[in-house]
Amino acid sequence: MPADSWKDDRVTKKDARATLAKRRADVAAMFDGVAPRYDLMNDVMTGGVMRWWRHEALRAIDPRPGERILDLAAGTGASSRPFERAGALVVSADLSLGMLQEGRRRAPDLHFVNADALHLPFADGAFDAVTISYGLRNVEDTLAALAEMRRVTRPGGRVVINEVSTPTWGPFRALYRRVIVPALPTMSDLLSSNPGAYDYLAESTLAWPDQRRLADLMVEAGWRHVEWKNLSGGMVALHRGIA
Repeated sequence: MPADSWKDDRVTKKDARATLAKRRADVAAMFDGVAPRYDLMNDVMTGGVMRWWRHEALRAIDPRPGERILDLAAGTGASSRPFERAGALVVSADLSLGMLQEGRRRAPDLHFVNADALHLPFADGAFDAVTISYGLRNVEDTLAALAEMRRVTRPGGRVVINEVSTPTWGPFRALYRRVIVPALPTMSDLLSSNPGAYDYLAESTLAWPDQRRLADLMVEAGWRHVEWKNLSGGMVALHRGIA
């Protein structure tokens, strides 16, 4: 293969970004490109608040020793580590091979699996709890993903979804949608290895369903006792339900 072809492949992967069609190959390639600096970017772009959001998700899941927990869109494993420390048996699953490679480099003791949220490679009722943080909005079919998560959760098991949402106070909601979210791509220019990915982040954030609509989709997918908790004024919401 000519040397130029190798160069083109690298540029394509480095600049890859998804669209709101959320085709799986595009999403995987985009996250492959941002994997090395993904956790750093999360801290910078949220001013460190993401760590509190993650702690709140941990409290909502309430992991117990010996429980089997599926952490979807686990990326580098940063979201999985607290479950492992609580004594749970965690499977860290992600669509992006680049994210998994980075995760295995940083946390070789965690159990990483390449998995598509629409076709999970696990048996029915395999887990006591399933969780996904900032990944559900990247899946092509939200309802189908919620149903697949329900399938692999045992009866009486639980789900916790940690995701961007809609601020509840009107003036802040306007500021968030018109100023804060559109500014994310500019902020990423300084540190991200793929600034274009953060154009998609802004687009997918603005297009994502509000708290009530996501809860309705969860019920439609078979989850019971669905409820949500707003964090940071609704910029993020935790949704949880029972299988």
